[in-house]
Amino acid sequence: MKDRVVKMMKSIFLLLILGLPGGRRTQLLKGLPATSTVEENAAAGVSVYTFNVTVSPMSSEGVAILPTIVNSNPLTEAFDIEPKGDLEFSVVTTGNPVLDYETMPKSFDLQIFVEDTTGRTDLSILIVQIKDQNERPVFRGNMAIQTVTVYVLEGTRMGCIYQVDAADPENAELKYSLLPKSVPFLVSESGAIFSRKVFDYEKDPHCYFLNITATDPDGLNLTKTVNINIININDERPYFTTEQRIYRIPEEQRPGTVVANITAKDPDDEDSPSRLFYSIQSSDRYISINPSTGVLQVTGRIDRESHPLRLHPNLSVILRVEDSPSGGHASEMEITIIIEDINDNPPECNPSVFRKEANENTTAGTLLLDLRNYCKDIDVDPSNNQFSFTGLSGFGSNNFALESAVSGRLLVTESVDLENPANPGVEVYSLTVRVQDIASPNYTNIIYIYIRIKPVNEFFPVFSDLSYEFNVPEITKVGSSIGRVKARDDDWPPSVITYSIVAGGGTRDYTNIFWISPTKGDVKILARLDYETTQKHIFTVQASDQEKTATASVTVNVLEVNDEEPVCSPNFYSFQIPVNLAVGTNINGFRIECQDRDSDPRSFRYFIDEGNVNNHFTFSPSAGSNTSRLILASRFDYERGLDTNWIYRLRVYITDDNLLSARDKTIHLVKTGTVTLSIRVIPNPTTVIATTPSFTVVTKRENLYSESAWYVPFVITLGSLLLLGLLGYLGFLLATWVRTRCPPAGKADSTPLRSVPGVYLFSVF
Repeated sequence: MKDRVVKMMKSIFLLLILGLPGGRRTQLLKGLPATSTVEENAAAGVSVYTFNVTVSPMSSEGVAILPTIVNSNPLTEAFDIEPKGDLEFSVVTTGNPVLDYETMPKSFDLQIFVEDTTGRTDLSILIVQIKDQNERPVFRGNMAIQTVTVYVLEGTRMGCIYQVDAADPENAELKYSLLPKSVPFLVSESGAIFSRKVFDYEKDPHCYFLNITATDPDGLNLTKTVNINIININDERPYFTTEQRIYRIPEEQRPGTVVANITAKDPDDEDSPSRLFYSIQSSDRYISINPSTGVLQVTGRIDRESHPLRLHPNLSVILRVEDSPSGGHASEMEITIIIEDINDNPPECNPSVFRKEANENTTAGTLLLDLRNYCKDIDVDPSNNQFSFTGLSGFGSNNFALESAVSGRLLVTESVDLENPANPGVEVYSLTVRVQDIASPNYTNIIYIYIRIKPVNEFFPVFSDLSYEFNVPEITKVGSSIGRVKARDDDWPPSVITYSIVAGGGTRDYTNIFWISPTKGDVKILARLDYETTQKHIFTVQASDQEKTATASVTVNVLEVNDEEPVCSPNFYSFQIPVNLAVGTNINGFRIECQDRDSDPRSFRYFIDEGNVNNHFTFSPSAGSNTSRLILASRFDYERGLDTNWIYRLRVYITDDNLLSARDKTIHLVKTGTVTLSIRVIPNPTTVIATTPSFTVVTKRENLYSESAWYVPFVITLGSLLLLGLLGYLGFLLATWVRTRCPPAGKADSTPLRSVPGVYLFSVF
């Protein structure tokens, strides 16, 4: 378009130049003006007319502006000028546009302009007339520019499938024909192509090539090819090509394990890969199918031992194949997947820890535990759920055995007696048994068995002695232990033995004066023993282990002890004697008589402990008799001042030292009786009037400790010193307080006390 505009502008410019006043026009174009003809539809480059250009001799370089079509009437670009030689030129067709007699002007006026180098110009006209000729028919529409492909759906009814658009340039009526004749198509006089059958894509050819020829009355024709493609439609059901219907897979396959490769075909896709969609219609949590490939694989854990597979190990799966994700044709197929049991479970025992008891006197061969009653293997297949019991081991395994690996019966094989030296004190046996699959891979579990040997009370308690004898001093304190009995029990573990008194040991006043510790066997006294009443006690003690008992005799010999003090009569007497009483005189005929329940009369000794100033008095005999008299041993001497006391208060001690008794040399106690005598000395002898004496019994008990008890007086002395020190300190504090708080007092009258004649003060100790 741009070039065309440029040429038009150039032509206008030349015309303007030629039309200017003074412009020179020279005959340069030889053979023009002229008239020429050209056939319609001439191809590009066809020569229409040839002419020459003459130049001035002055023009050394020839033509400055080549011959050019500067204008045409009507306007067209169908012609151009090409040089043919030195100054020879030809008007030729361009082929654009194609000269068409029927549609274009019948004649064109071409203005040709030329200029030489001297400035001379020439303009001339070439008239080109279009010559009509009989042309071939032409196809219009798509058939004019390409091969037409007509698509026909299979199953389409017979009828027109395409209308051929063709025309004759001379507007003559055309006739149509079709080759090859064997195709199931025909073309009508109007150019309509008809199908003569209903096509089946799966049976008929998928493509037909039709040569359509259009012929004019002069026999000129033109042929074009029409491609008929039969389009497949989804009118067939897909079908499974997999013939196998039963599959077997072991349980416990990993997710993703391929079970089967399901294949199917769609007749609609016979010549191309089928695009089918697979699915599982039945609900199944174990199996899934790839919707695109049809690969059937495991998606969930398949446990043959769990329900419902334990009872129904066959999976019925309904597979569906479709040729469209939705709304297409489909087929279904049922397959069966048999889940095979594998040995994937070890034998289990519930419980896996057993605690049993067996009496120690259980005999060899006794069934203790039947393990098979507690163990099982949940694998379904009998070849996988069989197991055996082996490997009995552990502490005490020599005493037990398995009857057989199959039965699992645990038997006692040797004595489990707790008292047996071979197994002393073994109360608990710790055993392990291995329960193992018979089938590979031989899974194993361990059973733990703890057997406690239950003691049996087989033995009676046995005292260390058949009888016991205890020698007990009669002065033994109440609650003191006097001895111990001991019994043993040969059972293991040793039974707790309790002791009791079952007979004897009582007196008239006490039901039982003895007590025995139930756990230790210590015998204690509950009441004071008295040799003078009962010298021997016999009772029976029993040892019991809660089931069996034994008895032993206990004899308690009460040892005599000097525990009775002498009792003397009278124990107080008051009398008067003349100052000149003869020495050796039995004073007033006084005679003392003593008795002691546990001492011989010959053991008495008499001592005047207090009041016998200048030793004027004595007893005769002083020892060896239960009677004694008071004798004046020396005269009174008041004249020389040797005697000053007129009243003598005598304290007489009577001891039973038992020196003559040798029954028990280990016990040596002395008891003391006391008698008090009051004697008044009469300066001038007078007749003494007898009076009825009154007396008071004063008893003093002394304990003489053996040398081994040295600590008793030591403790008493130390305590006394501490007490005296405390009292002295308190007195010192009191005196200090008095001096600080009380004013000094005047001296009191120191009037001496006057003694009152005839009044005497006595103190009774």
